[in-house]
Amino acid sequence: MTDLARGHHAVVRLRALAAELLEQAHAQPSGRAARTIASSTSLRGTLIALTDGTILADHDAPAAATLHVLTGRVRLHTADQEWFLDESELLPLPPQRHGLDACSDAVVLLTVALR
Repeated sequence: MTDLARGHHAVVRLRALAAELLEQAHAQPSGRAARTIASSTSLRGTLIALTDGTILADHDAPAAATLHVLTGRVRLHTADQEWFLDESELLPLPPQRHGLDACSDAVVLLTVALR
């Protein structure tokens, strides 16, 4: 019986997965790759790899979410504010529309509350 079948959750090795996703992002014309690493009725965690210069266009904000930079540097911006985030920094996402720019190769963990 697998751990998931017993009701246990699998451990995610973030460093290894981040490196794998960044390699995939370099192979994509979009310059990005992502994988959902945790999902339940109340939250979703997604690891997102972006190559240097990749831009995620402005999009609506979820009701509650955080962005944690695992590697690299990113710029999160709204219409009137911006934040530069480096490795190991975490920011609760603003409730406004926002975009994300990779200032270097970067991997971020987006955690979204679903309720």
